Amino acid sequence: MTTMTHDTPASPSVAPGSRLAAGLVLAVVSAVSFGMSGALASGLLDTGWTAGSVVLVRVGLAAVVVLPLGLVALRGRWSLVRRNAGLITMYGVLAVAGAQFCYFSAVSHMQVGPALLIEYTAPAAVVVWLWLRHGQRPGPVTLVGAGLAVLGLVLVLDLISGADLNTAGVLWALAAMVGAATYFVISADESNGLPPLTLAAGGLVVGTVALGLLGLVGLMPMTATTDPTSYAGREVAWWVPLVVLGLVTAAVAYVTGIAAGRRLGSRLASFVALLEVVAGVGFAWLLLDELPRPIQLLGGLLILAGVVAVKLGERTVRAEEPTPA
Repeated sequence: MTTMTHDTPASPSVAPGSRLAAGLVLAVVSAVSFGMSGALASGLLDTGWTAGSVVLVRVGLAAVVVLPLGLVALRGRWSLVRRNAGLITMYGVLAVAGAQFCYFSAVSHMQVGPALLIEYTAPAAVVVWLWLRHGQRPGPVTLVGAGLAVLGLVLVLDLISGADLNTAGVLWALAAMVGAATYFVISADESNGLPPLTLAAGGLVVGTVALGLLGLVGLMPMTATTDPTSYAGREVAWWVPLVVLGLVTAAVAYVTGIAAGRRLGSRLASFVALLEVVAGVGFAWLLLDELPRPIQLLGGLLILAGVVAVKLGERTVRAEEPTPA
């Protein structure tokens, strides 16, 4: 029984409670790390960097750091890489390069808030995928949790007043959502035998190559400067946010995200990852002096409530499943 099929990973050598606790910690670390990227990239974009350049350097640095760790974790089992070459390529193209390229393409046509909200319908897409592909019908508590999480995102992104949606932007954001959903589903699959570090390394390398090709053919403009950046009114050397983007918001984020998915399953991991939006608001407050309003804080609480409801819903569904003879 695989994680992809049942979405309830288990390990005979690790207590379920310990596995859940470790998975939640890793998922939160991943979400917070990913959430830092927006505020850091903002300073670089203000100095003349293009989104393509920032993403390429971010993913490329992460690949350089994670690749040696992935090779060590592989322990010479190259047959795993050969057997999963298609999966690694899909992960790198869709979950790494595709998700980021499509998201930045979306924000070139529409506001950041609506683009983020559309992309972060990925957890709902994961629930639908597990339902249609593997027959894991979500229970009423899970659906309530999903609704609370979506409402929380609306409040965090302050979309109550409405937003103008551009058709091209919506399509790009939906494509980014597919990339994000792919990330959650593949990350949670233990059946392929790939160590989390190896999957992360392979995906980052493939993503770097894919982004580089996009830049070479002109689909992703590449511009960079060495002008200092500014955060909270203080100047910082241009390379500092780049290093943090590569090491923390990509290397740490992807590795911990995959490890969390292996322990929590794709459904719960994807909902915990919604905390990335809350983290993004927090880092925008700290680094860009953008104070969140009370309604945004309320949205963060609703997201947390949604995560709890999803987990309770998973337990209810498992308790109702018939015991095999």
